[in-house]
Amino acid sequence: MYDADHTLRGELAYWVGARLGRAHCALCDITHGTFREKAQWQACRAGLPVPFDTFHRDDQPDAVREAVGGAAPVVVAELEDGAVVALLGAADLDACAGSVDALAAAVEQAVTVAGLEWPDAPASPGRSS
Repeated sequence: MYDADHTLRGELAYWVGARLGRAHCALCDITHGTFREKAQWQACRAGLPVPFDTFHRDDQPDAVREAVGGAAPVVVAELEDGAVVALLGAADLDACAGSVDALAAAVEQAVTVAGLEWPDAPASPGRSS
């Protein structure tokens, strides 16, 4: 979930604030360039074995809102039973330093640490089954 609102006003306020050093969202830094999503992020997201949906503070599902208690930015996993588990928080996303590859590695590690498995994904080196 991005630390911004999804409205045109919210997006514009974030964009201007980010340029002036008044707003910061580490997830935005990873997934977006100056004006749109990074092609590298689009390719990464398309290669994941599960959908990677993005939300903003004001359009997140209630289950996400309840699970993260207002924290943003954050990456969560929705389990098959509908439960939502936080995987990465703001500090974890800041540590990615804007890198799509670092985000992918951090998500993979967080999935493993949480004892989760990708659905219907074959075991591979570094991925437990």
